[in-house]
Amino acid sequence: MFKLYLTSIVAAEMVALAALEFLLPSFSLFLVLIIPLTLVVAFVARRRYGGPALGIRRLSPEAIAGYRSRRSFTDSPESLSRAIVERAEEIQRALEESPADEVRVEMCALGYRACANDMITLTHLTGEALQDASFLRRIRLRRSRKRAIDALSEARKALPPGALRGAPQERQ
Repeated sequence: MFKLYLTSIVAAEMVALAALEFLLPSFSLFLVLIIPLTLVVAFVARRRYGGPALGIRRLSPEAIAGYRSRRSFTDSPESLSRAIVERAEEIQRALEESPADEVRVEMCALGYRACANDMITLTHLTGEALQDASFLRRIRLRRSRKRAIDALSEARKALPPGALRGAPQERQ
């Protein structure tokens, strides 16, 4: 989108400069500097205020582990189960891409811990929902809890040995 906006702004400036050149030939020579100035300002603004690199710089293991969705999962155990499965699968993918990267392993361990905490919440929510549930709903609840357990188990297997023992600072 940035390229589209920048292209349209530069094109509009060129049209305006062409019109000024036609109307006032001596005055528009100084305005030709507007196009490079616009490009410089746009790139500086993008680097400073936006773009994907900005979000990566702001990430930290504490921010990832402490992240909680704005939406409450108390609505349904199935939605919490889906979230656990998605995060567990993402942990597996991240560890498959580069299993030797220490920072990635630490971040995945933090994500695993967050999933394990959510699994406790899921167990309580499922227990409460099972009391009043119909036969089909009980099957769905148990299946979604089983799916989350299996995904979390696979994520645990993907973590290297000793990754959950503590942070590197604690091990020293």
